[in-house]
Amino acid sequence: MTKPVIKIQNLSKVYRLGEVGTGTLSHDLNRFWRMNILGQEDPYAKVGQVNDRTQKAAKGEHISALNDINLEVQQGEVLGIIGKNGAGKSTLLKLLSRVTSPTTGTIQVKGRMASLLEVGTGFHPEMTGRENIYMNGTIMGMRKWEIARKLDEIVEFAGVAKYLDTPTKRYSSGMTVRLGFAIAAHLEPEILVVDEVLAVGDAEFQKKAIGKMQEVSSEGGRTVLFVSHNMASVKTLCTKGIILENGFKTLETDIDSCVGRYLKGDNDLTNHRKWTEPVIKNHDFELLEIGIRAKGKDYADNMRIDEELEFTATFKQHNPGVNINITLHIKDEQGTKLFSTGSSNVDNESFKTKGIIQVKGYFPANFFNWGNFYIDVYVVENRKRAIIIENDLISFTLVNKEMPIGVWMGKEPGSIKPQFNWQKSVL
Repeated sequence: MTKPVIKIQNLSKVYRLGEVGTGTLSHDLNRFWRMNILGQEDPYAKVGQVNDRTQKAAKGEHISALNDINLEVQQGEVLGIIGKNGAGKSTLLKLLSRVTSPTTGTIQVKGRMASLLEVGTGFHPEMTGRENIYMNGTIMGMRKWEIARKLDEIVEFAGVAKYLDTPTKRYSSGMTVRLGFAIAAHLEPEILVVDEVLAVGDAEFQKKAIGKMQEVSSEGGRTVLFVSHNMASVKTLCTKGIILENGFKTLETDIDSCVGRYLKGDNDLTNHRKWTEPVIKNHDFELLEIGIRAKGKDYADNMRIDEELEFTATFKQHNPGVNINITLHIKDEQGTKLFSTGSSNVDNESFKTKGIIQVKGYFPANFFNWGNFYIDVYVVENRKRAIIIENDLISFTLVNKEMPIGVWMGKEPGSIKPQFNWQKSVL
């Protein structure tokens, strides 16, 4: 059984808004008296308070950036840390990197750690790129000859050979990030901590960086902690994930489930609805069931962009003199309509009947990108008018672990035409 290289117990970090330090001398004396004389808890560490960024803050208020975090990271594991802005991701990495100290709790780290937290972190602006490489290596405990052995690899990876002897204050943010990542990844740390600074780099460098982190973890057996808002990068690199919300760890599981949960967010997304007593109906029509899923899978399973999707609607038709079809309007997360499709292409006289009818539509694999999608449903009578319109009736989330960064899986973009196979049957 492997032992964890990082063990976090009951970790919390509290900040006091509007002030630097503990506050006043009276607060310091009160804290000393309570903690050192009476043996009580810190009276100013209000760890139970939630960091709700939507609420107006008062001066002197205590905010928990992290609240009672417990976590173990095994050797060779690649952990994705996911959350919205202000969730506590960067605070957690700063605590691990000893940039700041926790309010409560303990952190145990086994091995040498290299961190890339913010643009320019660990760089002296007046020193050249070469001097910063040696300085960072020395801080990590490496000898001069060890750093010299890695120097050419670092410079080549970062692409800054021309500016190696130029002070880093002259570097652009992209150059600084490239050099900082190259130093952190090539100086052989047991633990590599990378914040979302890679977003500053161009697409080519991001692919190189992801590839290097994969190499570090798989071949070198090193541990990687990765924070990013790019879920494709997270799913490509990571094997396990945690979600932070308002300073709390709300989920710790495999990366597929983490990304799927994060993409759904606070919305009550559902890709399947079924009624025993129909509520979407009129005198001609009753909707019994509607849903979308990966073909051949259950509605509860994750849906990936490289899988064919199956839409199904089952309804009861009361009037034999009409022909009823389902039309879908697909929208993205911003509510922008992407396209429309429907079952009218299989319309014929045989469906002008009473009874239960089922329509199915199939969306080709690799047609959608990853993300959240919403479906407006139009119930159309005789291909002329919509008798029922339901906005956002169902929605679905697409993810894909196997999608390499910058690589399209399957057919080339633009080669898939928006032609969907629809089927209709009387049950």
